[in-house]
Amino acid sequence: MAGERTVLHYLVRHGAAKTELEDPTKPLSDLGRREVMRVARYAASVGIEVGEIRHSNRLRARQTAEILAEYLLPGLGIRETEGLSPGAELEPVRGQLEEATEPLMLVGHLPHLSRLISALVLGNSETEIIRPDTGTMICLVKTDRGFRLLWVLTPELAQG
Repeated sequence: MAGERTVLHYLVRHGAAKTELEDPTKPLSDLGRREVMRVARYAASVGIEVGEIRHSNRLRARQTAEILAEYLLPGLGIRETEGLSPGAELEPVRGQLEEATEPLMLVGHLPHLSRLISALVLGNSETEIIRPDTGTMICLVKTDRGFRLLWVLTPELAQG
């Protein structure tokens, strides 16, 4: 609809992590760093802008956010946010996205991201519409009428 206010938000699943046997803190693996760098580089090249990047308290999510911030240069930087861990309740983060007037990027985990996207787009967190692979960025557009899934960028697509 003409004149409708829209805001783009970006949800990112952290890059591939080392196994718990390799490192109990589960940081990004070399593959995970490459995945996130490809997506971040591509996102910057097409002009994606975000005001802030928020991430869970997990090391792999923070490292993913740091790589994204190197390329996207969010004005408010990055910060750890409650409510983005794998089993977190959806409502706090859902509220942040609904209230935001500037683009946000959230870096999180499964199954939380899948449930959040389904809740925002379908109004039902139990009907899974997408299960993003590691390093994948999903763009949602918030309009006066709710949220729509606009596009998905995987590390494989970002290679070009």
